[in-house]
Amino acid sequence: MTQKKLDQIERRIETIKAKLAAIDEMRPGSLSRQYKDPANQSGAYYQLSYTRDMKSRTQYIARDALSDVRRQIANYKRFKALTEEWVGLSIEHSRLKMKLAREGK
Repeated sequence: MTQKKLDQIERRIETIKAKLAAIDEMRPGSLSRQYKDPANQSGAYYQLSYTRDMKSRTQYIARDALSDVRRQIANYKRFKALTEEWVGLSIEHSRLKMKLAREGK
């Protein structure tokens, strides 16, 4: 059973690697709409906020770049989710390999 589980984990890791290789441009952050006049909700603009190298940053985003930035943010979230899953699977893989080695002695 343990060897079968190891094989399943290895296949999933290979799938994750392929999905990671297919990820295009990415950037961290969250996009929000702000207003120059919040009371009347006029003068809307978009800003991207993120933290990188322990520094908080904010960048204004032009309307014509919104779809690209949204796609890049989604790609980054996908990247983070896949790498988190990979790390979890790697830990489980290591644990099972050690268990197999102990049982083989």
